[in-house]
Amino acid sequence: MTTSEITRGRNGVDVPALFATLDAVRQQPQIARFQFRSAHRWLSGTHSQGTITSFYGAGEERAHRTPTVVDADHPAVLVGADNAPTPAELLLNALGACLMSGLANIAAARGIDLESVDATVEGDINLLGIFGLDDNVRNGFEGIRVVFHVKGNAEAAKLAKLVEQSRRRSAVYDVITNGVPVSISVATA
Repeated sequence: MTTSEITRGRNGVDVPALFATLDAVRQQPQIARFQFRSAHRWLSGTHSQGTITSFYGAGEERAHRTPTVVDADHPAVLVGADNAPTPAELLLNALGACLMSGLANIAAARGIDLESVDATVEGDINLLGIFGLDDNVRNGFEGIRVVFHVKGNAEAAKLAKLVEQSRRRSAVYDVITNGVPVSISVATA
């Protein structure tokens, strides 16, 4: 596919910008280094609030157009006030969002027009681990399932390949399935 064959705005993706970004990273691999971050504060009980304002990428510090505030809480059945989704639900949302954005980019790059894409993400968790009642039960999800429903101008096998390619390139899927070192430090006032 040549650049002249690529239309701007396929599936809401600026395809020329996508390919220009890929070319820039090929030529300057050091600009591929990014650092994303969020800041959090406790509000009350199990309710907390995270704010996302800036990140480092393409060789410089950058700010999002507008800050994003994300609340997290637990439902009443888990001793919360149900002011927001649980952190575990936000993780499922992050996985779904990462897979979805990758699918849109890949479809656009391959010249596939999407009509609709829906996904459900479910995770099973046993609270015995979190509550410290059974050391043999993990604290996190025991399993996660993602089901996609994709409609577009390609046969079913090609649409399924979009989902598979998105899975292979998803940062969130990688973190969930391969783990990542996490360091935690404490500074007291």
